Amino acid sequence: MTSLSVVIPAYNEEKRLPGTLRRVGEWIEGQSLHFSELIVVDDGSSDKTVGVVEECAGVRLLRNPGNRGKGYAVRNGMLEALGDWILYTDADLSTPIEEAGNLYRAAIESSAAIAIGSRAIDRSLVSVHQSGFREWGGRAFNVVMRLVTGLKFRDTQCGFKLYRRDAAQSVFSRQKLDGFSFDVEDLYIAKKAGLKAIEVPVRWANVEGTKVSMGGAVKSFTDLVKIRFGK
Repeated sequence: MTSLSVVIPAYNEEKRLPGTLRRVGEWIEGQSLHFSELIVVDDGSSDKTVGVVEECAGVRLLRNPGNRGKGYAVRNGMLEALGDWILYTDADLSTPIEEAGNLYRAAIESSAAIAIGSRAIDRSLVSVHQSGFREWGGRAFNVVMRLVTGLKFRDTQCGFKLYRRDAAQSVFSRQKLDGFSFDVEDLYIAKKAGLKAIEVPVRWANVEGTKVSMGGAVKSFTDLVKIRFGK
């Protein structure tokens, strides 16, 4: 990999961002890249998230027009990114940034335009689990997702995905959903566009502080119908 953008969506992440930006920045510096950039997309935070980013040298800040949702934030960052490959990752680094290399190698070896991190392929890589309710809820969502959309992925919701830039432009320019089910929509768009996407096992550890509400979880199920039927 010679050119990489890392996109981090952030909503009220003033406490986690300093350590995350330091760790990601150090990892990027350790790679042999001709071009790199670290982008934080602020989703209308009400805390000091923006100030934290502005104090970090070399970090590019994008700001959404208010709190629009994770899907909106990721789309904003992915369409603005300039790297040949673009990774988006959660601010909590529940998947270690070092796993990006595994995604890239898997994509190259299989000639894929998209590589998504997966917690479901090898569950022994999950060192800290979510609550039983959330974990089983995620599995139920995946079953319904596969039935409704026809996608074969076992874990669409891991927030660690790598896109070749041309694929990112093609997919995210068509994305309509702003909520947490945007990941499914993007993979559905990619399938319809004939873009190869692969699922890669990654290390993962649950970090408390989820921003997925019960209402948001229910909406994710109803969004599947919108994705499948374009409504």
